[in-house]
Amino acid sequence: MQSVWTLLSWGPEGWLDEIASGVRVTILLALATLPLGLLAGFFVAIAKRSEEPMLRLAGSIYTTIFRGLPELLTLFVVFYGAQIGVQQVVRFFSPDAYVEINSFVAGMIALGVVFSSYASEVFLSAFKAIPQGQYEGGYSVGLSKGQTMRLVVLPQLIRVALPGLSNLWLILLKDTALVSAIGLSDILRQAGIAARVTKEAFLFFAVACLIYLVLAIISSFGIGAIERRFGHKEAAR
Repeated sequence: MQSVWTLLSWGPEGWLDEIASGVRVTILLALATLPLGLLAGFFVAIAKRSEEPMLRLAGSIYTTIFRGLPELLTLFVVFYGAQIGVQQVVRFFSPDAYVEINSFVAGMIALGVVFSSYASEVFLSAFKAIPQGQYEGGYSVGLSKGQTMRLVVLPQLIRVALPGLSNLWLILLKDTALVSAIGLSDILRQAGIAARVTKEAFLFFAVACLIYLVLAIISSFGIGAIERRFGHKEAAR
């Protein structure tokens, strides 16, 4: 039996190369999903605040579906369902063509829609926390609706929504482990392969736990720095 230090080393006899590759995939997936989820969540929140009943209904249906479905099921639906849908569209133009959805893209979309459904509720609550007088003040000095949103409302919205969005980021970081189910070589999948090959399941899954905890701690420090920065900006005003 190989020693622990040999297993947790770089090179042909160790598994740190593979696990480091999994860490890279996990971080890239989370960072790629974050802006997608934030942008979609913001526009869903706008839709749910709209004066147009159909937009409010569409926003409510969206959040109900993706908050109600298990994340793993959403991942399977996107990975397999989107592939079937895209394939049918492509075959309409080219009958012999074949399209395969990339696991990374499928994971990003699936995690993005789940993240956005929860982020929309955070944004919606933040919108409600901003007094109507802020909008009226922007209009009174000649700002358009878009300018009022960008210059007056949005900075306050980010500050109010930041704690909730920070929690969602940590959840997103953990949910990236689900993509191992569709073959993406993230931390969990690489740890699982190492565990099966070496028969040292506890060792490699413990290493995976430690890596996720380290990522969460680093994220917490980063989130704290961002919150302090926004707090200083608000105090300066």
